[in-house]
Amino acid sequence: MFPTFWQNLLAGNSGITKVTLFDTTDYPCKIGAEVPDFDPNQWMDPKDARRNDRYTQFAVAASRMAVEDSGINKVAIDKTRFGCIIGSGIGGLDTIEKQTFKLWESGPRKVSPFMIPMLISNMASGVVGIELGAMGPNYGIVSACASASHSIGDAIRILRAGEADIMVAGGSEASITRIGYAGFCNMKAMATSFNEEPMRGSRPFDANRDGFVMGEGAGILVLETLDHALARGARIYCELAGHAATCDAYHITSPDPEGMGLSLCLRNALADSGLSVPDIDYINAHGTSTPYNDRTETMAIKKVFGEHANTVKISSTKSMTGHLLGAAGGIEAIACIQAILTGKIPPTINYEHPDPDCDLNYVPNTAIEHTVDVAMSNNLGFGGHNATVVFKRYV
Repeated sequence: MFPTFWQNLLAGNSGITKVTLFDTTDYPCKIGAEVPDFDPNQWMDPKDARRNDRYTQFAVAASRMAVEDSGINKVAIDKTRFGCIIGSGIGGLDTIEKQTFKLWESGPRKVSPFMIPMLISNMASGVVGIELGAMGPNYGIVSACASASHSIGDAIRILRAGEADIMVAGGSEASITRIGYAGFCNMKAMATSFNEEPMRGSRPFDANRDGFVMGEGAGILVLETLDHALARGARIYCELAGHAATCDAYHITSPDPEGMGLSLCLRNALADSGLSVPDIDYINAHGTSTPYNDRTETMAIKKVFGEHANTVKISSTKSMTGHLLGAAGGIEAIACIQAILTGKIPPTINYEHPDPDCDLNYVPNTAIEHTVDVAMSNNLGFGGHNATVVFKRYV
C-alpha cells in the first residue's frame, strides 16, 4: 500500500469519496477518505481481529508493513529494547457507538466483554507490541490531531536516552462513524460544499475552504539508533533530527489567532534539530482546510521563517488523504521522508482561489521536483496541542 500512497500523492489523486461506512442521509457532510477493501484478517488472526477495533487493526497492518520493510530480524534483536508508541486521537469510536446501541436496544448483558480493551486509546500500541513481541517502552499518546507527531517525538527521546534500540511509532485512527460525523458536523468543522464532488472537498489554503474532510488509516515509522542500524546493515531512509511540543493555552478547539503556540513549537523544533530557518526546504503543513487553521499556520510560518517563508515549499497532503485526526502526523511524516528521498514534493490540490491571508507557496495542484535535504511536519490538535517533527537527509 505504501508505494501506491506516494504515487497517488505525487499524481494529485484524491482518496476522498462519498462515505460508504454508514448512511449519511441526515448529515451535512457526506464525504470522507475511507480505506477501501481493508481485510484485517490479512494482518491478524481472524479471532484477534474480531476482538479489536478498526483503529487497532489499521495499526497492526501498518506496523507489520513498516517492520517488514525495515528488514528487522525479530528473532535476532533484543526484544526488551524494542518499543512501540502509537497515538490515536479518539481510539475505538466505532466500538463505543456499536456497543452503546447494544446497551440501549438489548440491555447491559449484551455489551461485549471486549468493549473496554477494544475502545481504549492505548490498545493500538499494546496489541502491536504483542503482535511484534516488542517488550520495550510501550504506551499510547492522546493529543487529538497531534497524537502521531507526539508519538514520533517521544520515540526519539527514548532512543536518545538509551532506553531502547528500536521504536515503532506513529498513529492510527478510524473515526468515520455516525457519532464521529455527528459531533464534528454539529460543531461546523467539516466541509459541506462539495458533497457531489468529493475529490474537491478538502481544499487547504483555498479561499473557498469550508471545513475538513475526515480520513482514516495509520502511518507508522520504524525508528532506530544509528549504531544499531549500522550494526545490522539497515537501509536508512533519513535522520529524524528534531521534535518539539507546545500548547497554545488559548481555547479548546480554536488555534491561537496570533499563532504564538505554533511559532514557539517551530522555533523549538529547529533548536532541537540543530538546524536554522534557511535549512528547511519543505514543510508538510497541518493544513486542515478549515478557515482558522490555515490562516493561523500561515501566520506562524511567517513569524518564524521571515523572508524564507516566501521561499520554502509548503503543501498539505490532507487535500488528498483527508484529515486522519490522530494518525495524520504518521502519514505526513512518511510524505516528508519520501520528499527527501525522491526530490519530489506533493501538491496541495484544489487550490483554485487564492486567499490573501494564505499567500505562501503551497505547491498548488501539481507536484514539483525540488531538492529536499530537510523537511518539517506540523500537526495541531484540539486542546491547543502543537507538534513539529524535523527530518534530515542521511549522509
